[in-house]
Amino acid sequence: MPMRRRAFLASAAAAAATVATARAQFKPAVTLGDDIFVEGEWRALAGRGIGVITNQTGFTSESRSLVDALVDKHIAVKAIFAPEHGFRGNRPAGEYVASYSDPASGLPVYSLYGPTRHPNAEMLRGVDVLVFDIQDVGSRAYTYISTMAYAMQSAKEHGLAFWVLDRPNPVGGTLVEGPVLDPAFSSFIGLYPIPMRHGMTIGELAKLFNDAFGIGADLHVVPMRGYDRSMIWSETGLNWIRTSPNIPTWQTTFPYLCTGLIDNAGINNGVGTNTPFFYAGAYGLDGAALANRLAQAHLPGVAFAAASWSPSRGFWAGKTLSGVRLEIADPKAFLAVRSAVEILCAVREIAPKYIEIKEAAALDRDWGTDTLRRKLIDGIGAQDILASWVPRLSAFERLRVKYLLY
Repeated sequence: MPMRRRAFLASAAAAAATVATARAQFKPAVTLGDDIFVEGEWRALAGRGIGVITNQTGFTSESRSLVDALVDKHIAVKAIFAPEHGFRGNRPAGEYVASYSDPASGLPVYSLYGPTRHPNAEMLRGVDVLVFDIQDVGSRAYTYISTMAYAMQSAKEHGLAFWVLDRPNPVGGTLVEGPVLDPAFSSFIGLYPIPMRHGMTIGELAKLFNDAFGIGADLHVVPMRGYDRSMIWSETGLNWIRTSPNIPTWQTTFPYLCTGLIDNAGINNGVGTNTPFFYAGAYGLDGAALANRLAQAHLPGVAFAAASWSPSRGFWAGKTLSGVRLEIADPKAFLAVRSAVEILCAVREIAPKYIEIKEAAALDRDWGTDTLRRKLIDGIGAQDILASWVPRLSAFERLRVKYLLY
């Protein structure tokens, strides 16, 4: 073999080895439930009609659409079911989503955020198994977990199996915070009595809902490999896919658990900016005074800097608002729900006129209880508000142990 050819082949082999090494180095630490399903778990469902409940987050760790992967394996996918924000995840919060045919696969896409939120008999024609693959954000106040629960109820009603392909909780699975939902305030953004920050994966929640809350479906969860519940998203090695228009990055999931709870008390949270949920303030609020007051609370993992911002949409579009920006230095230590309570109490103390509860029902729905609203109005301090939730929170922590997979 000529010297040049040998040198070329050696060089090519070295380059290929380098690429293979690089790929190995960047391989995610976590193997998703849908990866494992595509690898071979699907064979347990061979010959059965499949309905896939998914959206734009339903991708394997190699950035492959679950629906495409299943169709390529000639698995009998009969229909796609889409949650709030639609199959492509580009519809604003609360916007009606219509059903249609997917141009790529030709499959019907049935909306679970339209006239019905339960898959019905017509939608389920030819379906024997429902497979759920959607990324959650770790908050009770996020409709994807309610969509899963409703679909599990329909599976039970129609005698279908229900499979959940597990995914990480991006804010971690160790901290549990906030009020446990009072059933009197059950809604689509908070269906069952779990705390605001539940510390569970989507598969663990499915087991909890199915058993403790009596759904009773034929449930099968495909666990992840390599996942540890102490992980936050950045430690999984996985790519983040925008879960909804206002959750563009994995970092956003942390302040969402905090300032996502304060807007119905009159405090703007930065939705409509490039960094939604990283702000807390109002029109004319003294940001420096609020930052100084919050510094006195010594909240772990976060600092507050005086800031101003101008939303590009919504009621305050084009107006300059002021308050604080959340600087989350240590996400694992950040107590998001506690911080939300501290922000509301701090604003009440330094500038009470900005606490404006126009719709009590909306605030109570967000929190899953009326205790926050009533105690805020009555001047109760943050520590006493938080303490009032401890008994039910402790009971939930004991309950959830039975359903943990990792």
